[in-house]
Amino acid sequence: MTKTEIENIVRAQREYFLDGNTLNVKQRKQYLKNLKNVIKKREGDICEALRSDLGKSSCESYMCEIGLTLSELSYILKNIDKFTKKQRVKTPISQFLAHSYQVPSPYGVVLIMSPWNYPFLLSLDPLIEAIAAGNTVVLKPSNYSLATSKVMTEILQEVFPQTVVSVVTGGRAENTALLDMKFDYIFFTGGKQVGSLVYQKAAQTLTPVTLELGGKSPCIVDKTADIALAARRIVFGKFLNVGQTCVAPDYVLVHKSVKEQFIKHVKQEIIRQYGQEPLKNDAYGKIITDRHFERLVSLIDKEKLVVGGNFDAENRKIEPTVLDNVDFTDACMQEEIFGPIMPILQFEDVEVVLKNINDGASPLALYVFTEDKRLADRVLSICRFGGGCVNDVVIHLATSNMPFGGFGESGLGSYHGKTGFDTFTHYKSIVEKSTKIDLNMRYQPYDKSSENTIKKFLK
Repeated sequence: MTKTEIENIVRAQREYFLDGNTLNVKQRKQYLKNLKNVIKKREGDICEALRSDLGKSSCESYMCEIGLTLSELSYILKNIDKFTKKQRVKTPISQFLAHSYQVPSPYGVVLIMSPWNYPFLLSLDPLIEAIAAGNTVVLKPSNYSLATSKVMTEILQEVFPQTVVSVVTGGRAENTALLDMKFDYIFFTGGKQVGSLVYQKAAQTLTPVTLELGGKSPCIVDKTADIALAARRIVFGKFLNVGQTCVAPDYVLVHKSVKEQFIKHVKQEIIRQYGQEPLKNDAYGKIITDRHFERLVSLIDKEKLVVGGNFDAENRKIEPTVLDNVDFTDACMQEEIFGPIMPILQFEDVEVVLKNINDGASPLALYVFTEDKRLADRVLSICRFGGGCVNDVVIHLATSNMPFGGFGESGLGSYHGKTGFDTFTHYKSIVEKSTKIDLNMRYQPYDKSSENTIKKFLK
């Protein structure tokens, strides 16, 4: 798509928005209802596209993408009337004969830039919230997940006029063209490097942004943990979508006294969940591109390999792989892994672990497995991170009732449910004042009596 074509899309959406066409809440609801129906109708096509792009099984596609999208739609549709009402607030006595309220107002034309790892969910989730809040949306999906982008574009074109939602496909040239334009809000999900560029571009026009990034999310396994259950849940979360999940446990810190037991259960769980030959498991996905595949293979240190390590270059598949005796100087600890490689580090003093975590970049997620509530509380209160779980992994993002977002280097802002609606909403604070009475104390000339009266009202 050319720069001129993109400019025409943005111009048309801005004109449509400024004419007040998105303010009708009933119309917003109808769009979202239609979207829900078309997604259900096209479920098979979406699953097929996700399998083509990422090798996802239909079960994983529904559980992690389609189902969560439908759940978000249901939540927003149930609550949109409440969210869009003006909110009365208490008026101070000094503003006698007035009432105060906040009016939820859309920002305008929103740019949503989505990633390739969960291309359906991470495109439509913020889009749903932006539409619910009364914005128009220009969606820029990743150029790596082409099959999903195609189906998604067809769905959105069936539901929305282009003046409400438009999809811009393409690569770097299209990204550059979009970021050179003025939007009213930018929502970006992806890596830190591109996220930093988005932030810089947005700053030039003082455009508000949400950045959903990533990082090396740690997983702590204490000696009091249920080791078998911890291994089962960690294997699920680490190798879900072949490790290409922003909140996957990036590395596991295991207490020295239970490390061997943990590794034994991890081996058992990999076989249990993926079979003796994961590369032949049709439900086990693939790495998105050759470049990502080659980077991941280079991180496998054969001297520290204890599970897996085999790969199929032709189909871009890598076995669930576990590395033992890893330390913070290893290659796999220098960057976010974003693949099916699990480094295991051992510890004895949890305070050293907490210091190491806080000395690094703030992660998007943190997980701790323990039966010691005081330890869990200590970890949650001391460490700086976006969100996480105690005695589980990744499931904290699968709800519309809690915000999801990063902290520090792992992101800026949050979304999901009411928080997502608020992300794409500006709340105008309004005071309506009566004209029946006017208090003289605020007007010049001031005297001692005026000062004393003001002190009574404002103390």
